Amino acid sequence: MPRKRRRLLQQRKELVERYVRIAVHRKIRRIAHALARRFSRPRLQWSERKRKKALVAALQTTATEASRTRRHGFEAATALLNIGLFFLIAERDIQSVKIDALTHSDPWKRGLAARVMLLTIHELDIDKVAGNKLRQALDDGQVPEELRASVTDAMRTIRKAQSRAQRQFTHLRNSTIAHRDPDAIRQYSDIIAIDGLEVAKVATEFYAGTSKFIDILPRVIIHLSTVPGMINQLAAQKARAKPSGA
Repeated sequence: MPRKRRRLLQQRKELVERYVRIAVHRKIRRIAHALARRFSRPRLQWSERKRKKALVAALQTTATEASRTRRHGFEAATALLNIGLFFLIAERDIQSVKIDALTHSDPWKRGLAARVMLLTIHELDIDKVAGNKLRQALDDGQVPEELRASVTDAMRTIRKAQSRAQRQFTHLRNSTIAHRDPDAIRQYSDIIAIDGLEVAKVATEFYAGTSKFIDILPRVIIHLSTVPGMINQLAAQKARAKPSGA
């Protein structure tokens, strides 16, 4: 005959006590996390106001300058400003959902915000926007080695953050937001298991790299805006436009 299952209170005393301790610990932990999110949300919203304002201003300024240099035909300056604008747009997207990923009271909305952050970092085609174009821009403007080293360091930090996201979260990206796992049971399990804090840590690394790039960008543009810098750009562009053998 099948063995009859005993109710909880019919188990041995030590097993009952252990079960109660685990259940109480889990309940307290859930309450503590909920309270932490509730109290940290307004503080984060307040602290992000200044950053948001600076980010919006940087976006507007960089977009204006990129359009201006493009109109005047300075390809090196345009390429560098375009890279800066590319990263600022990604930052603005992440900044728009970061607080929700960490503190929203609805766990589904926390997970969705984390997935948006993850997809934004994961899908950036850095090589397309800042590969050969970046090297060519630095060469055309004959940018000093010190500035080149700073740009290279910033790009290394950005690529490192993206590589970490790709290594650590490729499955989540494919399962829960990019392609969507056809196994809906598995997709649901992955969604509810997303750790927004871990995704935010990767976003922080990404911020570190983009901030380095944006900080160095004005110095590079100032160099390219000098008379020698403009002459070097135009001379390089003219040399590329000249037919081979001419």
